[in-house]
Amino acid sequence: MGLTTARPLPDMQFGDSRRDAPMQPDAMRALSIQGLQKSFVTQRRQVVRAISDFSLEVNVSEVIAVLGPSGCGKSSLLRILAGLDSVYSGTIDWPLRKSSDAKASGLQSATVFQSDSTFPWMNVRQNVIFGMTSLKIDRDAAAQRADYYLKLVGLEKFHLSYPHELSGGMRQRVCIARALATEPKLLLMDEPLAALDAQTRVVIQQELLRIWLQTKSTVIYITHDLGEALTLADRVVLMTARPGRIKTIRNIPFGRNRDAYELRGTPEFGELEVDLWRLLAEEVGQSLVMESR
Repeated sequence: MGLTTARPLPDMQFGDSRRDAPMQPDAMRALSIQGLQKSFVTQRRQVVRAISDFSLEVNVSEVIAVLGPSGCGKSSLLRILAGLDSVYSGTIDWPLRKSSDAKASGLQSATVFQSDSTFPWMNVRQNVIFGMTSLKIDRDAAAQRADYYLKLVGLEKFHLSYPHELSGGMRQRVCIARALATEPKLLLMDEPLAALDAQTRVVIQQELLRIWLQTKSTVIYITHDLGEALTLADRVVLMTARPGRIKTIRNIPFGRNRDAYELRGTPEFGELEVDLWRLLAEEVGQSLVMESR
């Protein structure tokens, strides 16, 4: 299931810029995060560092999966990128935002969360149209765009159905269609398939691969599932236990026109999974030690 929000990214220029890799040309670079740090204060007035010195370059049309143990700052990172949290230090530069047209018919970013946010009193088409409320397009154009993206996610025959008439996987696709219909420059996804059963997850993973191949979306995808990260991403970013830093970044060599069903049976997938699992297990163990203190 999925809560979908869409909003412009705020101006985010804080602190000193630090780089962990050569800068990509502006024409290819979608997002540059340098030296990002995030802390918060608990109810016991203890300062907890959630993210420390996080730096990442994201290219246009690239799918980045962010993986790590619970509490490593993955969701905090996404909330910052979505503009839902402005209390942090570091530099976030977004070249595409600088060149965007103020009258554009697409949003700067859209976010799909894990929890269900379909409106039960609206049918499927109305749910998708609602996501375009803040865009500068008329009602007829919004309806046409909703129909296009419902067809893209395979729900064109259910446009008059209501959420209670749909399965969890279908409601999830409504949320994805609602985000895509805003035609965002950056699509943020926070464990959007976590609440679904294993079989449905693989089906929707295949749908996402097909959709991204057509839309050429730039995606930051947060997940706990290593297999899901390897299936969907161009690169996998593995974070350490809290405070979350980047432990390693791995290029995924499978190409964009991959098959979610067949991929997992290949030796290359298995080797990558074992390699990354060893690194992830180290951080999960460290996270458990920290929680026991």
